[in-house]
This record gives sequence, C-alpha cells and structure tokens, in this order.
Amino acid sequence: MDKDYNALYQRSIVDPERFWAEQARHVHWDRLWERVLDDSDAPFYRWFAGGQLNTCYNALDRHVAGGRADQDALIWDSPVTGQKRRYTYRELRDTVARLAGAIRAQGVKAGDRVVIYMPMVPEAAMAMLACARIGAIHSVVFGGFAAPELAKRIDDAEPSLVISASCGIEPSGVVDYKGLLDHALEIAEHSVGGCIILQRATQPCALVSGRDLDWEQAILSAEPADCVPVDANHPLYILYTSGTTGRPKGIVRDHGGHAVALQWTMRGIYGVQPGEVMFTASDVGWVVGHSYIVYAPLLNGSTTVMLEGKPVGTPDAGVFWRIVEEYGVRALFTAPTALRAIKKEDPDGKAIAAHDISTLRAFFLAGERSDPDSVRWAERYLERPVLDHWWQTETGWAIAGYPFGVEELAVKIGAAGRPMPGYDVQALDEGGEAMPAGELGNIVIRLPMPPGTLLTLWGNRERHHDGYLARYPGYYLTGDSGIVDADGYVHIMSRIDDVINVAGHRLSTGQMEEVLSDHPDVVEAAVFGARDATKGQIPIGLVVPGNSFTGDEASLVAELIQRMRDELGPVAAFRHCAVVRRLPKTRSGKTLRGTMRSIANGETWTMPATIDDPAILDEITEDIARLRGA
Repeated sequence: MDKDYNALYQRSIVDPERFWAEQARHVHWDRLWERVLDDSDAPFYRWFAGGQLNTCYNALDRHVAGGRADQDALIWDSPVTGQKRRYTYRELRDTVARLAGAIRAQGVKAGDRVVIYMPMVPEAAMAMLACARIGAIHSVVFGGFAAPELAKRIDDAEPSLVISASCGIEPSGVVDYKGLLDHALEIAEHSVGGCIILQRATQPCALVSGRDLDWEQAILSAEPADCVPVDANHPLYILYTSGTTGRPKGIVRDHGGHAVALQWTMRGIYGVQPGEVMFTASDVGWVVGHSYIVYAPLLNGSTTVMLEGKPVGTPDAGVFWRIVEEYGVRALFTAPTALRAIKKEDPDGKAIAAHDISTLRAFFLAGERSDPDSVRWAERYLERPVLDHWWQTETGWAIAGYPFGVEELAVKIGAAGRPMPGYDVQALDEGGEAMPAGELGNIVIRLPMPPGTLLTLWGNRERHHDGYLARYPGYYLTGDSGIVDADGYVHIMSRIDDVINVAGHRLSTGQMEEVLSDHPDVVEAAVFGARDATKGQIPIGLVVPGNSFTGDEASLVAELIQRMRDELGPVAAFRHCAVVRRLPKTRSGKTLRGTMRSIANGETWTMPATIDDPAILDEITEDIARLRGA
C-alpha cells in the first residue's frame, strides 16, 4: 500500500487505467478484462470490460481456500433479542451455497431480480451473497418501509422472488414484516412467483400455500450452488435511494468495479487488514450497510459485526463501546445522527470510560454533515482519530475522506477530507466555471468516475443522464453544494436546494447549522430557507438542546441569534429560531429539511416514506407557523 496520499491520488487521476488495473490484481478473476476503461459509450463509462468474476467467490470461497476457513467472517449481536452468533468463513460459505441452491430451485437465474425485505439478521447478508453467487440481482428494501413503498419497489424491479422474515424486533416493539409483505404483494401490479420466509421465534407467521417457502426447509432440501462467473459489468444489485417520490430511483452497481473499489477502501481508507474486525453501525437496507456491513469486509478477508439494536436504548449509550471491547473492533463506522444520540445520553463520556476500547484505531462518520461540536466531543472522550468522510448511494464508497490506511492527513473539523483516488472533485458556479478556492459552488466530479460508482439507474438511462450528467457536460453533478479549499479539502455544506439567497447573497444553511451546533447547549440544529417578500428568502433555524439543558428557551434563542450575527454578520438575516424536542428525520438519520422548507412555504407536501416518527412533523409545523407569524 502506497503511504503517500499525494502520490497515490495523482497516479489515480493522471493514469486511472493503470492505477485501477493494479488494484484489480487483488481480486480473483475468472477471466481478465479486455479493457480497463471502456469509454465507447461515454458519458456512460464501464470498468474492466470483458472481464469475468463472481463477488460471492471473492467474498467467501477464496478466503476458505486461502486459509481463513475457521476465521470469523460475520458476528451477529442482537441486544433486542439477547442473542449472539458467529459464522466462520466456511460456515458462511456453506450456508450461502445452500441458500443459493434454494433460490435457484425456485427458477431464479442470472439476471433475475430478488427483493430482500428483512430486519438486521445474518440471514439478510446471506441472502445478498446467495444472489450474487448465482448472478441474480438483489434489491434490498429497508425493513422500515411500509407496504405501499415496498410495492413500488417490487413493481420497479419486477423480482422473480422475495426473501423476507416473519418479523423484526425494535426497541418499541415487534414489526410485522410478513403482514407488510403480504399487503405489498396484494397492491403491487407485478406478480411475484414465490417467497422464502425466515421464521423468527418472537413472532412466527402463517405461510401462503403454493407461494411461500420456509427458510429452514428450503435450505435443507437444496443442493449447494457453485459460484457463477458473470461479466464485470453485470449488475450485482439495485438499491433505491431514500426519500424518492413517484417512480423509485434504483441505483445499479456492478460486480467488477464494485469489488475492486471496496477491496481497496478497506485498507486504504479504514486501515483494516485481513483478519481484523470492522463494526459498521448501519442497516443493510442502506448503501453503508451494503458496502461496509456485507461486502467490503468480506472481500478483504476481515470480520464484520452486524448489530440488531440502536446506538442508545439497547440497553444504553454504551452498546457501541461494549461491542468494540467484546470483539476487538479496529474501525467503527456510523452516522453523525448516532453520535449525537450517544452524546445527548452520555454527555460526560462515562459509557466510553466504562469499556476497554484499546483495540479501536479510528472512528468514522458519514451519512450527513458532521457537526464540529459532536466531532470534538468524540475526539475528547475516545482519544482516537474521528474522521468524517462524504459519499452517496450513487458512488457506493467515499468521494472524499481521510485515507487512514495510507497517510494520517491533518484533520480539518468541518471538512469531509480530501478527494479519494479517482475522484476529481471541483466546485463550479451556475455557468460551469470553477469557483475560486474557498468559495461556495456546486460540487461535481470530472468524468470518468472511479470503479464501484453507479452503473446506471434501473430501467431509466435517460433519467440517469438528465439527473446527473446533463447540467455540466463532462462532469457528474453530486447535488451538493460546498467548498474546495486552498489545501484541497472538500467541505460539503448542504444540498444544492438548501443554499438560500438572502437579499442577493448566497448562503449555506450548513454553515449556519455549524454556528448553532457550536453552542454548548445545542445538540443538533437544522436551518432551511423560507420565501420572503422583501429578501427573497430568510433562514429559519430549529435547535435541539441537550438533556442537561435547564435554562430559559427564549434566552437561548437570543444567544443563538446574536451568535449568528457575530459569526456570519447581519447579511444572514437570522431572526427566526425555535427550540424543539427533536428534528424530523428519515430512518437512516437524514434531517428532512426539504419537507420543513415546504411547510414553511405553505407548499403541498407528502409524508416521507422513510420518516422515523410522523408525529414529530405536527409539532414542527406548529413551531414553524409560530415563527413565520412572528
């Protein structure tokens, strides 16, 4: 591994074909590629054209053959059920092979789609790997989706088979997965041939005769399936982005580029070696779970930890640190939302001090903007590098970050780090001209993007082009606004739609949120723009205080308004701010700024399918109405 970030990055930009060909040698190929980069259909580029491989073979079989058969591959820890399980590479391979045989016995072949609708159980990862083993295309639907949203994804992916479970277990109670699936299949236009159902002891379910198969029985009667080599650009999975309305937007990932890129990231970004343990606290329904709970650790020959629980409440704010201690975790990756929840419950870091986290080398954050106050809190109590990084469902791995396994770059709190190999990141103005260093612009990536990024949108190449490639020819539009500073660090401030224009001044809501979150009594904040007859737009701020806050809310608001004036000046016109119990979010932890903006503007809006607590929007609507009337 190259230990000079600048040299590594420059090689990836100047000669990307040679760079990625070198990385591809760490992956097993059944047939080597004919072209490293196929630009014959630009701007739709393809990597490793003509090559053949199998992702499941690279994730399991080659490690069994290579001496890791008895090493832990997957550790499942479920504080909500009181269960723990370990699977060696041999055990996981054998179970996946039998499941793949059961799927194949249902008539599923390479190229067919399989929808996976499951809670955070090891069988979810097995189902993904089993599909990859026979060349089927899996589409994991987050278990928190209700039946209508599941039905939309079934209609879009048109699966031959659905794999699900009888129930999920949440701190708030049991979720009836089978009931939701049955309803979804009733209202979906696409007819699914069959279902494989995992029965969980907490709430078994009735099976539909002629359609549903019991998981255990299906595996027992199946012949193990061998890995099927597929073309490098054969789709591995479809993953629908959160918060979509109308026709779902299915990101398609390939086998070849995905395996090559993720293999590199484990050592290059996270500093995790084969045989070491990585714990990613996410959900397999999101891209982070796909990449760093399931595929990347196994491709690397590492051990992955899957948690069925929450950062707080199962049972307390120390669950992450208990897992680090118990399993010898080297790298921990979670979302800023989880960190803020832990900080709110354990402001003095007592739960961290109660556990031996000496094995932990670094703590990684991604999924939304990391507020500096929470990062500093984590640094203080973890006494480890706390490394933000930025990526998207579309890219599948980090666009910008801190390559911990290459070189320990100086950390700039508030920055997402520097561009990772293959990503030529720039900030452009509305006309496509490069912004000066340190000035806010639309963040783009010069084409071609590196391996592992989106192949296309499922069934909608035109939407792919119009949504990502048309606005700035030769570039991929990320949809985020931000700054590339003089040192090359990337600062992601907000979505492009969240940049507001106050009396002709373009202001970042992310920068405003940073100012609010720096107040010692504020745990998190959201700022969004509302229409104003005089200034065009004005910012509205909502803040959540810490559990220890006992002061006067009006006084806190006055302090925050003055703080904003001191930091950004009167140009921000920040006068509308309220203290709230919590912010409305998706189940993946993203704050619903767009919904709040629509409420503030009196626009028609629909309840987001991924919202974690619909009732909170009623409270927020009242707070916004009060502020708008002030």
